[in-house]
Amino acid sequence: MATVTIIVGHPQRATFCEALAEAYRRGATRAGHKVHLFKLSEMNFDPILRLGYREEQPFEPDLKAAYDGLAESDHWVLVFPLWCGDMPALMKGFIERLLQPDLIKRQGTENAMNWHIFTKKSARIIMTMAMPVSVYRFWYGPHALKLLKNNILNFIGIKPVRETLLGMVADSSHENRNRWLKEAEALGQRGE
Repeated sequence: MATVTIIVGHPQRATFCEALAEAYRRGATRAGHKVHLFKLSEMNFDPILRLGYREEQPFEPDLKAAYDGLAESDHWVLVFPLWCGDMPALMKGFIERLLQPDLIKRQGTENAMNWHIFTKKSARIIMTMAMPVSVYRFWYGPHALKLLKNNILNFIGIKPVRETLLGMVADSSHENRNRWLKEAEALGQRGE
């Protein structure tokens, strides 16, 4: 069995993103996987790198717990809405804060350009949006998806990274939402 860490990157509580994460957790738990679930809306940490990469910003307890969960995990699940063409600022700040200490430690060493901090891990991105997925992919270009997948997750050593994109969520029917929740639960059960 695998260890899975789920991050809900929505800054509000009781959202459909949270429901998707809970469904994934149910499936993963039923399959016997060990699961950590972190909801950024409930965590207490400063999402801003106050000194950039010049000086380490110590982790708050919630951030340390999330880092430890992600480091222990075989598989990451990142659930968030598309806002203004990108992930919410809280999610981006969370990622920057998580990576900062490891990146600072590599400065001036032979590993300075090797950002493979988390290897032998896979990930799933579950992104919700208010537009059709085809419009996001082909008209706007999936910039947030490419940023997270290629520029962050692959860059720090996480491969493969799969995605589940859910469009027109705000106007979706009860039936569609239930179908998406069942799909998230099935992904959790399979550990993907």
